[in-house]
Amino acid sequence: MARHLKPAGGFELAAWYFMRISGLVLVLLALGHLFITHILHNVETVNYEFVANRWADPKTGVFWRLWDLTMINLAVLHGFNGLRQILDEYVIRRNRRVLVHTLLWSSVIFLMMIGSYAILMFEKDQAYLNERRAARGGIVVSRPAATGAGIAGPASATRGGLASAAATP
Repeated sequence: MARHLKPAGGFELAAWYFMRISGLVLVLLALGHLFITHILHNVETVNYEFVANRWADPKTGVFWRLWDLTMINLAVLHGFNGLRQILDEYVIRRNRRVLVHTLLWSSVIFLMMIGSYAILMFEKDQAYLNERRAARGGIVVSRPAATGAGIAGPASATRGGLASAAATP
């Protein structure tokens, strides 16, 4: 059985510490995610509307976006750093190693940019939510227009008039 020693210094030592710290943080983030989405809430209610409402909430939306952003970026960095360490054992030639590292880190940057863009630039699609609610027979919410329109649609009329936007699920 081979002994795994801590690297002497430089980038490899930083990568070694990163793997241990990011692994611990990822376990905590993943356990929190599993608890919130699979234990605290019914799995059948976790859908686009659940995530859209959570991310768009004015009080906690920033927290949840940062939670998900941290989890996805740490997972990508942690996974690709592990892959880099494995490939370094098999790719011996310097030219090939440079090529593999270039492809690897290009993939990391690309995936982190896509994930960060999706999380940070997300906007709640009220029209889609209205279609889904109307299909289920729920309350349909429209965006407030310049005339001050609030809730609209046949579903709200069947519930006895206008309801406040806060009362929608």
